[in-house]
Amino acid sequence: MTSHHDEPSNSHQEFGNHLGVASQSAVRTQSDYLYRPTIHFTPQNGFMNDPNGLIFDGQAYHLYYQYDPFAPYAGQVHWGHATSTDLYTWQDQPIAIDQTAAGEAYSGCVVLDRDNVSGLFPAQKVTDPSETHADGPVTATQAAIDALAPSLGKASSDVPLSPENMDALGPSTNAPFGHVFDPPTTDDLPPVTTPAPTLPSMAGGLVAFYTRATPQKQTQYLAWSPDGGKRFIDYEHNPVLDIGLNSFRDPKVFWHEPSGKWVMVVVKSRAHNVAFYGSIDLKHWMHLSDFGPAGLFGVDYECPNLIELPVEEERESTRWVLFVSVNPGGPQGGSVTQYFVGHFDGERFIPENTVIGLTDFAKDSYAMQVYENMPANEAVYFAWFGNWQYCEEVPNRSWRGLMTLPRTLSLRRDDMNWLRLVQRPKGLEQLREEPIPFKVGRIGAQSGVQVSIPAGQAIELSLTVTVDERKNPQPDGNKGRAGRFLIVFSNGQGESLSIGFDAFSAQLWLDRGDLQGFSQPFFTERFSTPLTANSRRFSLKIVLDACALEIFVNEGLSVGTALVFPSGPLDTLSLQATNAGATVENLSLYPLRKTMDRPTAM
Repeated sequence: MTSHHDEPSNSHQEFGNHLGVASQSAVRTQSDYLYRPTIHFTPQNGFMNDPNGLIFDGQAYHLYYQYDPFAPYAGQVHWGHATSTDLYTWQDQPIAIDQTAAGEAYSGCVVLDRDNVSGLFPAQKVTDPSETHADGPVTATQAAIDALAPSLGKASSDVPLSPENMDALGPSTNAPFGHVFDPPTTDDLPPVTTPAPTLPSMAGGLVAFYTRATPQKQTQYLAWSPDGGKRFIDYEHNPVLDIGLNSFRDPKVFWHEPSGKWVMVVVKSRAHNVAFYGSIDLKHWMHLSDFGPAGLFGVDYECPNLIELPVEEERESTRWVLFVSVNPGGPQGGSVTQYFVGHFDGERFIPENTVIGLTDFAKDSYAMQVYENMPANEAVYFAWFGNWQYCEEVPNRSWRGLMTLPRTLSLRRDDMNWLRLVQRPKGLEQLREEPIPFKVGRIGAQSGVQVSIPAGQAIELSLTVTVDERKNPQPDGNKGRAGRFLIVFSNGQGESLSIGFDAFSAQLWLDRGDLQGFSQPFFTERFSTPLTANSRRFSLKIVLDACALEIFVNEGLSVGTALVFPSGPLDTLSLQATNAGATVENLSLYPLRKTMDRPTAM
């Protein structure tokens, strides 16, 4: 077996890289069907973790992801790929970026180089004679330089400003900008055998940035797609960014309109720094600033995202939010994603205060990435549904890894006037089948109601609850001072999964400890989150889909994401009150139609 020192610099070992693992056949067991979700994306086989390259191309949503196609363990990292028109029904595509002799294909992003500012795409024929330049037919890259020239105070013919004549960034002090690059011609391209591109006619197309990882070095690579994102061709003069570190990864690139440039956010993982770089042509990058160390202690910082989000109920008010994943080092254990709220001027991110937030009160949401090119700039993301503490030991064997539901993002002021992240599931209503009859109004103290739910099918439960006020809130055993309200999923084997609310402390808990399908030292059983102080009222949306549980509290102000492994399907839902009654409003219970073409228990 290879030693840990012969693997890329990560806080987890890549078991899939060990000798002999790829040749071991994965044994499919009943667990592979029982725990496979019906609406959450999972790979057909192998191991999946971080989402990559999330982009909407105008017709289809692309989901790229970290993928070991050979074994259900991390390692041999490629970019898997799937496409969808609704973010739920996915069509598997061929692997988009391969592991090569240059290293594994680590996390990254995809952007739409609509005008071919990179010069990577074959030049289009010019039919208008007026569209010429002193040096020949105008290209989209030259047009961008011409547009930028006045604001830069330079003539557009100045050599340093022309990307085709600029040298590539490199480490040599004698030639700090490397070698001249000539864009590929059509003759340089390998034959295209994939279906016709889905992108509309444009000068450019989809461009990927990702980390090539070896034990010695992690560098940022650029690649372009000739066929609308089905496959990517590496830029001839990669890497486009190399600072000589073996823990420098996960580029996220976006267009910053106010400063008129592309911005790359990338982490120096072990230094706990987020670095910002700028570019006008996607090939040549200039360091702008660093942020950190800041936030949580931890071993690695990973998968940064920077996005401008609206503040709810504050017209035209926005803030920039910087997301940084940490592994290990989360308060709940293992992997966690933290966020900072602040301002970004195109060069520096300045947090508004010293407060950090966590995206989740449980521990199975990590490495989130936000979609590019969304209509109306809607912020939608996926996160990896897992935790590095146990993701390679979960009971399903032939496949491992899933994505969260697609979620929208915004900001809202809480009762203490802090700006907090708000997350809501996107598009669930399109999956709803006929509602399950379950009329509930009042639940008296020491009583409850229950209903059967379909085994093996995803369900969505929504409700608003107000717990009665107790005149004498004294401690009352395990019933709570001011009463507790429970939502319990159970089965005939005596297993239960419960979500509860304690009215005295205004806190919500999640308990997966009574499920018998999986046990492991780091598989934490219970989680909790504070809600509105001194309030006996709360709302919940719960989605349960095989091994996936997602809880959205108070319209998404608190979110819990947890893997659940009962030994048998949970087929009963109960609502229970302890020593205080409760009023239930706005209750709805829907089965959700299956969208994933995978073998499941359903």
